[in-house]
Amino acid sequence: MKKSVKILLGIVVVLIIARLLLPYFVLRYVNKTLADMDGYTGHVSDVDIALYRGAYQIDSINIRKVNGKIEQPFVMIPKMDLSVQWNALFKGKLVAEVTCYRPEINFAFSKDESASQTGTENDWTQVIKDLLPININRFVVVDGTINLTNVVSQPSTDLSMKSFQLEIANIRNVIDNGNKLPSPVRASGDLPGYGGTMTFDADMQLLKKTPDFNYNLKVNDLQLTKLNALATRYGNIDFEKGTLDLVSEMKMEDGNIQGYLKPLTHDMQIFEWNEGDNRTVTKFVRELIAEGGNKILENKVKDQVATRIPLEGTVGEIKTSLWPVLIGVLRNAYVSALTDTFDNTLSVKEAWQLYREDRRKKREERKEERKEKRQERKAERAKK
Repeated sequence: MKKSVKILLGIVVVLIIARLLLPYFVLRYVNKTLADMDGYTGHVSDVDIALYRGAYQIDSINIRKVNGKIEQPFVMIPKMDLSVQWNALFKGKLVAEVTCYRPEINFAFSKDESASQTGTENDWTQVIKDLLPININRFVVVDGTINLTNVVSQPSTDLSMKSFQLEIANIRNVIDNGNKLPSPVRASGDLPGYGGTMTFDADMQLLKKTPDFNYNLKVNDLQLTKLNALATRYGNIDFEKGTLDLVSEMKMEDGNIQGYLKPLTHDMQIFEWNEGDNRTVTKFVRELIAEGGNKILENKVKDQVATRIPLEGTVGEIKTSLWPVLIGVLRNAYVSALTDTFDNTLSVKEAWQLYREDRRKKREERKEERKEKRQERKAERAKK
């Protein structure tokens, strides 16, 4: 008995020592992994081990571009949790889940390579695999920030997304329900620089080399005055007021893409008489014509100008047709107002069918109105 107790105590002591030393070795391994990246280098401040749930947490990940001019780190994550996904283990699959808390990613685009920071130089999937050698089945971002700077070189445009939430589930198709797109993706965020919000829902097949997907994207309440730098650069006009909503559905299967973009402007004003002394004659005429077109094509009930832009093609080449776009503008203005809801129709043929259906309904409504008026007149004559 004494010998057994000593052996048991010895094992406990060894486990305690191993547990105390494990974070040190894991920290060294993680920092070595992050140091050996193409074009980038990284460092973490601490590692916490949670053996009872098969997990470890990395604190203060900081990844920077080597020999870059960008002051901000490429990736900064205060806390990342990497663990075994236990509910998948009960289904006989050993997979992992990763949760990133308050991450910040800083992209920069420039012709100067040293001032560009896109992450394309490195295979980040391999870095994740090195940090967690089992396949990831669920990936979550909590309260993230994405910054894009100098996306358009002239004028310089900064775009940031705050409160970014992301969940990608069933990446390894652990739950096999026969669905061709088994991995749901949900994302949302705020666009404080433009005063809008973004929501994104998709179903994807991520195990293919070129993933298949079917997504719904909606951007609401972008302030048109915040887009004046781009509007002045490319249209020589600027906006006085108004908001923009953008709705999009898109699907891709075996590299073939089909979908649409639906921009809707509300309460848009381009021209103002007393704009200031800096407006040129050319800009004055352009804005006057643009405002006239806005009033002609505006849906008076909804106070909006909108259209539907069909997109079809392949990954390398996406095409659109002009006529459906023009028909969409006229349909919104004079037939029925487009809405910021999803059409659940993707092709040009379906868009034409939708337009003809609107026209048919409008004719039936007018016919019904005329019928009711005739009945009213008959009733009045009968009374007399």
